[in-house]
Amino acid sequence: MKKEELLRRVGSMQQAAGIRAVRCMEGKAGGMKAFEVKNDRMSFMVLEDKCLDIGELSYKGCNMNFLSKPGLTGRAHYDTNGGEAIRSIMGGMLFTSGLRNICTPCTVQGEDFPMHGRIRTTPAEHVCSDAWWEDGVYRLRIAGEMREAALFGENLVLRREITTAYQEKSIHIRDVVINQGFREEPFLILYHFNIGWPLLSEECDLIIPSSETLARDREAMRGLSKWNTIEEPIDGEPEYVFLHEMAADENGNTFAAVYNRELEMGLQISFSKKALPYFMEWKSRASGDYALGLEPANASVYGKQYHLERGDHPSIGPQEEVVIELTLTVLDGEEDLKKVMEEKEAYCSPGER
Repeated sequence: MKKEELLRRVGSMQQAAGIRAVRCMEGKAGGMKAFEVKNDRMSFMVLEDKCLDIGELSYKGCNMNFLSKPGLTGRAHYDTNGGEAIRSIMGGMLFTSGLRNICTPCTVQGEDFPMHGRIRTTPAEHVCSDAWWEDGVYRLRIAGEMREAALFGENLVLRREITTAYQEKSIHIRDVVINQGFREEPFLILYHFNIGWPLLSEECDLIIPSSETLARDREAMRGLSKWNTIEEPIDGEPEYVFLHEMAADENGNTFAAVYNRELEMGLQISFSKKALPYFMEWKSRASGDYALGLEPANASVYGKQYHLERGDHPSIGPQEEVVIELTLTVLDGEEDLKKVMEEKEAYCSPGER
């Protein structure tokens, strides 16, 4: 619908799309600042106090994200103490892992690196939101920056911009990581997208243009043959993690998607393999922890020590900037699924399809 026709039908554009700043008032989320975003049939929450990550996402009233047993959780002082993270990682649609460690906690040269890093619990500064008409398109934008820094230590900044437009089914994430210090620093980042019920069910297929799929460990080997299917929950089932070598186009563009045949709905995550050469799949069928994680990263799931031992630890030089862009798109109906399957075929060789 054109701008003039739409404005004839609404009093305020907030009827159709908008950004509302909110503050949670109770429980473990008490005091947490966030933004509620409404865009036609899509709505999502951006967590100002937790790295501007996407806490919740729904489409046509259907929840799409996993929320772990601790529930919606704000920031606490103990969030980054070793393995304590499992008591505060709430999942959500996206949490950002990094910036100097991902995955397992470790200690290197006397310094402790917490599980999934510190940036995921870092509150944003210089935060702004906007909604405006531009060339007949109603645009929505949230932006801010997070800093991981220490006296006599690192000074890393993550500048994040999240954008969408009215009736667009996509959320665009543009990150700029800046080393504002004067020495080279370790730089590991992983985008932990978490799919949950009711989008996630036995009616789902996982669509990944993968040229090779490996199991992380012996447990995952049990489920390797079914990495692309989702089964029913099982009490006490261990998590499975799979490592994918992603096929991509000539520019490095690739994606991962999940589609629910019964709901005729799904999600696609698009990114550049040049910026994020690693991709992990986290599949949890345990009752109460029923989730699917899609995780593009610039480092391996084996984490910091693995890269130190190999001598290929990702890093960022003094005053260097790294730009990373991702797009999260809702799939609605058979036509969207057809486009995703055609995209997969275009990326993969005949033997990989």
